[in-house]
Amino acid sequence: MNIHNLPEEEVLNSLLTSTQGLSDKEARRRLHEYGLNTIEEVRKKPLLRRFVSQFTHFLAILLWVAAALCFLSEYLRPGEGMLSLGLAIIAVIFINATFTFIQEYRAEKAVEELKRLLPFHVKVLRDGFLKEIPAAEVVPGDIFLINEGDRVPADARLLESSLLMVNNAPLTGESEFKPRSHEPYDGSFLESPNVVFAGTLIVSGSGKAVAFATGMSTEFGKIAHLTSAVEAGLSPLQREIRKVSRIVAIIAVTLGIIFFAIGGFIGRGFWQNFLFAVGIIIANVPEGLLPTVTLSLAMGSQRMAKKKALIKTLTSVETLGSVTVICTDKTGTLTQNKMTVVKTWTFSDGIISLPDGTKKKTYSFAMLMRIGLLCNNAFYENGIYKGDPTETAILKAARELLGDIKAERVSAIPFDSERKRMTTVNVIGNETFVLTKGAFETLLPLCDEIVEDNRIIKMSDEDKESLTRIYHSFMEEGLRVLAFAFKKTNAREAEFETEKDLVFTGFMGLEDPPRPEVPVAVAKCHDAGIKVIMITGDASKTAVAVARQVGIIKYNPVVLEGQQIDKMSDRSLRELLSSKEIIFARVTPRHKMRIVAILKDEGERVAVTGDGVNDAPALKKADIGIAMGIAGTDVAKEASDIILLDDNFATIINAIEEGRAVFENIRKFVSYIFASNIPEIVPYIAYVLFRIPLPLTILQILAIDLGTDMFPALALGAEKPSPAIMKQPPRSSDERLLSFKILSRAYFFLGPIEAFAGLYGFFYVLKLGGWQWGEMLLPHDILYIQATTACLGAIIITQIGNVFACRSFKESVFRLGLFTNKLVLLGIAMEILISFFIIYHPFGNKIFGTAPLNPDVWLVLLPFSILLLAAEEIRKVYVRIFL
Repeated sequence: MNIHNLPEEEVLNSLLTSTQGLSDKEARRRLHEYGLNTIEEVRKKPLLRRFVSQFTHFLAILLWVAAALCFLSEYLRPGEGMLSLGLAIIAVIFINATFTFIQEYRAEKAVEELKRLLPFHVKVLRDGFLKEIPAAEVVPGDIFLINEGDRVPADARLLESSLLMVNNAPLTGESEFKPRSHEPYDGSFLESPNVVFAGTLIVSGSGKAVAFATGMSTEFGKIAHLTSAVEAGLSPLQREIRKVSRIVAIIAVTLGIIFFAIGGFIGRGFWQNFLFAVGIIIANVPEGLLPTVTLSLAMGSQRMAKKKALIKTLTSVETLGSVTVICTDKTGTLTQNKMTVVKTWTFSDGIISLPDGTKKKTYSFAMLMRIGLLCNNAFYENGIYKGDPTETAILKAARELLGDIKAERVSAIPFDSERKRMTTVNVIGNETFVLTKGAFETLLPLCDEIVEDNRIIKMSDEDKESLTRIYHSFMEEGLRVLAFAFKKTNAREAEFETEKDLVFTGFMGLEDPPRPEVPVAVAKCHDAGIKVIMITGDASKTAVAVARQVGIIKYNPVVLEGQQIDKMSDRSLRELLSSKEIIFARVTPRHKMRIVAILKDEGERVAVTGDGVNDAPALKKADIGIAMGIAGTDVAKEASDIILLDDNFATIINAIEEGRAVFENIRKFVSYIFASNIPEIVPYIAYVLFRIPLPLTILQILAIDLGTDMFPALALGAEKPSPAIMKQPPRSSDERLLSFKILSRAYFFLGPIEAFAGLYGFFYVLKLGGWQWGEMLLPHDILYIQATTACLGAIIITQIGNVFACRSFKESVFRLGLFTNKLVLLGIAMEILISFFIIYHPFGNKIFGTAPLNPDVWLVLLPFSILLLAAEEIRKVYVRIFL
């Protein structure tokens, strides 16, 4: 579209409108044709579908199958407690689904938030009369008025403008406010100064514009389409839990089939073998894993919230801990988004760093500050500086040095993007001055003299070369540089002719200072093996300077701007992304999306920070989207997974540390939970092979998985990060949550000790009661009930030793400190209380088929807990020395 190239008359003709605006009838017709000026929802997952999805992931399906097998067993052989077990498993699925759904209810609302950025009412011309209408009713061809503080309702071409400045940062990511004018422009449409975009803010001035795009046809609408069309995909933890579930399913079904065949081989009947196989499968399924993982992630999210990182989706807790690349924007994330004058230069004084060295009051320095004070549209009111950030910074610096100056502004030539300068005519005392500030390259050709000490001398070629060197040195420091000039005049009106024969006065260098805590945070990223890539809408020189200040780059980085990215193939861009140091400047939302997509294709786990509307698609596409809570737009917050409540880049590092700890802690309690699978399985195997009474009932397995194991497992989820966790590289994408080492430790080392303890307790009670080998006991025989209770008690007491063993895979629990994780002690206390209810309370006895045990039984079982802990300590010594 070339609407920005056309003069006003042709603009109106092309949109079939006039200076009087549309008629009400024509506006209604166009509203019917083009639709409401709103952001449509392209793709949204219905609320009900989100809830249902909590019941259909792989681990939930595994539990559904286990529940179905329970019901089938109850149907074939009623009265063995399988119905209660099936109902309990379904209850676990529903409780977990509801909890997770509530936690993630507020996620994925980016499109709705985009709508909120549009103003509610707009002043438009209809039939030559000004009227106020809802923003949703603006149509192409409508002429509307905009003033300071307004949000633009639609993409529009300016027809009139007066000192108009806009803030495009939410759309483009650029930190500088942009002047707007209504003159035709021959350059790029997106960079045209005569176009204002929907949702952007009018910072100052006023104007009249004609809408040419509304709703989904606006630039905002295109971003909304891009954002809502992005599929976030599964998080690393979700993929890992799916793999764990498949491993569990394979193990359970394989063992079920094997022992079904063994039972048939030794002469057991089909249905008896089938029910036994069902028991084996159910004993292998860790019913407590799903709620334990969910609750552990919730605890992690609460800890992150205390560190100023708000988690929106539970799996984001762990995902953040696995990131290998952080793509961060600059303004407001690495920097304070606050312009400050930090350096000045004059011929007489050289470079002066503010506020230091400001006691010098040479004529040239005082004149530089006077121009900054008077050639300025910012103002000071009620203790607050108001206006454009650059001008307020200059005003603040000048006012603090000179105070207020009595002067009358008689005329002005406003700043515009072509001239890149601003000029005012001011009367100071009995003298009239032309005061000009602007870009060095446009101001230097207008100057033929320079201030030296208190004299004004002719500017030589050597002076121009010196000025150019100073200018570039300021730029290389990442400063925004403005030049200042003046001359005395008799004219009262500012005309373009007054901008000549000026006296060059000096430079001011402004910076948006980095946040002081960012360099330390970036250094921690590097120590942790995490690559940091800056992606900004600002200029490349500024980006490089800031990146160097905060430590993102140290050597000679690869620097790419958006126009270069457009010309590159994915293969070329992929090669450059492998560079050790790389910075992207002048990028658009699509550039950012493309960068993130390629990084993910390369196997990187990508975190993206952002605060603007332009960041929303990339935030959603990334493995982990991190939005700024203070400066961020609602769109960015809703498209993200994590919101930084303090807009502090350092908070990301704290959250990454927490995320890494969460993954390690999940492995710890997975190991803890899986260790109890073996003592749940072995009794069934012994029951089939040796024709003994079944040592452990199905409901007693449930008492362990969803009762006594739960609280210690959750306590392991609260284990503090080890000091070395941020000195290690991100874990490999090949590293499994349930690795062979973890599985073998649980199944072939800790589990057999617990199984031996369980069977020992079972036979100990039977022998005390006079049982003889080969004697089959009835399910309601008190001796049999006490013996199964002893087996249950042995598993519980060895799991108490196991929870200490699982606090670290390498470090001795005595080095960690037995009492450093108080939640473990609380978890054990809860485990003991639940055990007393199950074993000694009549109601617990009735539910779980248990009976009270004598103290001597506990004395026999206690050494097994100590044995397990001692064996694990010996294993850790071997690991520390030899592995």
